Amino acid sequence: MPKMKAAIFVEPGRIVLDEKPIPEVGPLDALIRITTTTICGTDVHILKGEYPVAKGLTIGHEPVGVIEKLGSQVTGYREGQRVIAGAITPSGHSYACLCGCSSQDGPGTKHGFKPMGGWKFGNTIDGAQAEYVLVPDAIANLAPVPDELTDEEVLMCPDIMSTGFSGAESGAVKIGDHVVVFALGPIGLCAVAGAKLKGATRIIGVDTVPARLEIARKLGCSDVVDFKQGDVYEQIMALTDGRGVDVAIEALGTQNTFETALRVLRPGGTLSSLGVYSTDLKIPLGAFSAGLGDNKIVTTLCPGGKERMRRLIDVIASGRVDLKPLVTHRFKLDDIEAAYDLFSHQRDGVLKVAITP
Repeated sequence: MPKMKAAIFVEPGRIVLDEKPIPEVGPLDALIRITTTTICGTDVHILKGEYPVAKGLTIGHEPVGVIEKLGSQVTGYREGQRVIAGAITPSGHSYACLCGCSSQDGPGTKHGFKPMGGWKFGNTIDGAQAEYVLVPDAIANLAPVPDELTDEEVLMCPDIMSTGFSGAESGAVKIGDHVVVFALGPIGLCAVAGAKLKGATRIIGVDTVPARLEIARKLGCSDVVDFKQGDVYEQIMALTDGRGVDVAIEALGTQNTFETALRVLRPGGTLSSLGVYSTDLKIPLGAFSAGLGDNKIVTTLCPGGKERMRRLIDVIASGRVDLKPLVTHRFKLDDIEAAYDLFSHQRDGVLKVAITP
């Protein structure tokens, strides 16, 4: 059986490059030859054992590639075509999909639905940090990449761009809103871009890394707050003349940022949570106005499917957003263990790494 190289989860603390059989293609599947992929913060949670997956699973959920083989029932595509697939690969026919929540796709049981069921790559099935990945329900999930766009230009679409934008979308950002984004990593930076596209007129970015603050300004931040230069709450309230923000987007996943995001909301404001949390969260009485502040807390797992990917590709192709600066480092698949070491320890100003077989 033909083999391929793949980044495999062995145990907490160990993701290694090894060989696995190239997947067999079912009637509704497509086999994609990966040309570029990347490492996500969620992959680091898996590496650290903070998010459980099965041992032996291929990691990664951000594929850019070329159709190698199509299933017998897949129409509308051709072998050799450049495509992406979202991190979320909905079937299109589950109860969750038909309720308009494709990210939670998955079979129901007598105990209910499994949360995040639409996230399959690198979670419940083999993922994209490999030479090939098998895309299920290919007709619902493959989005063609225009010839004029490079792999790196669309590399953020499958997850990071979709997630960041959805923070602004779920937060219902409106024209003229004041928005704060906590943590200007790749997702936070995309949330800044999404808030600008939605019409926010004041966007405050919170971080401390100078390079990230600079990119945030280019993507739409009108103000930046360095959390090492004073109390974040006081700085944000000063920038908003004591009013607070309409929407706070939390893109880190810690108790401190979650709590501060609650505190800086105006009455009736919305906390849009994108962080992946590793421990239980507490909602402080004062920050939550004892439950009487008319505030909303919304969570989002990025939408997937080919229509979502088409829309994001169109945003890139239109020139409305340029996310190329987010790719700061490049590695071959053979060196993916070194890439994980760099990315997980956030050395050398890394934002995103491009992995090419």
